[in-house]
Amino acid sequence: MDTPAFEVDRRMIMRLGLATGLASLVGGCASGGGGYASADTPSPLWPEGLGKDAAGGSKAPIIVGRETPQTLPNQTPAGPVAGVMPRSAWTREGVMASRANPMASVRRITIHHAAIDSTDLRTADDVIARLRSIRRDHMNRRPEPFADIGYHYVIDPQGRVWEGRPLRYQGAHVAEQNESNLGIMLLGNFTYQQPTNSQINALDSFVGQQMRRYGVPVSRVYTHRELGKSTCPGVNLQNYMDRTRGSGGRLRNA
Repeated sequence: MDTPAFEVDRRMIMRLGLATGLASLVGGCASGGGGYASADTPSPLWPEGLGKDAAGGSKAPIIVGRETPQTLPNQTPAGPVAGVMPRSAWTREGVMASRANPMASVRRITIHHAAIDSTDLRTADDVIARLRSIRRDHMNRRPEPFADIGYHYVIDPQGRVWEGRPLRYQGAHVAEQNESNLGIMLLGNFTYQQPTNSQINALDSFVGQQMRRYGVPVSRVYTHRELGKSTCPGVNLQNYMDRTRGSGGRLRNA
């Protein structure tokens, strides 16, 4: 049975910065192509209807971070970070600004998987270690190392959304297709696994919010394989994306 999204107590939040890294694991979905970078721009708000399940119930989000609103060019203010685990919760490391390209706007959204089994991710500390490992692999990538983790946001099996590469800068998640492209990755290998119900609920809610915030139509919500040569996000998540974007799907009606 899936853990409801955002069941995070104060003790866990205080421990977020204390986790140690695991051995390096390859974030197999990420692709190169310009736009590697990060900064301290705030993330968009967590979506309305956080934690809604099939029965229509919901729980109020825990606000884990706030920042001064800033504005992307030609976009609405990003606003405070509500319900998104801030970058500072899992890393204090900076980025290599020399590899950075700015994110001038958000005009499309692309969904990924990590291509790493997630059945051992049971706590927030487990997720922190995995995020750090993926970031290390991305920054040590050859022949074209990234400036930081490639994705703007990551959704863990419990449905928590984590800030990855801050949105002020382009991600590094679809080769030659990173411009104005918001990268969202689900932890898991969905060639073999199914995404959890908590991940699916978080995906639909969070992506729907970003679609409304930036005026991105469902026709411009992609999976990695639809923009490049890849099996990402795995057949099981691809099948779900086909349904949620299809007639009667939650993203179709976002």
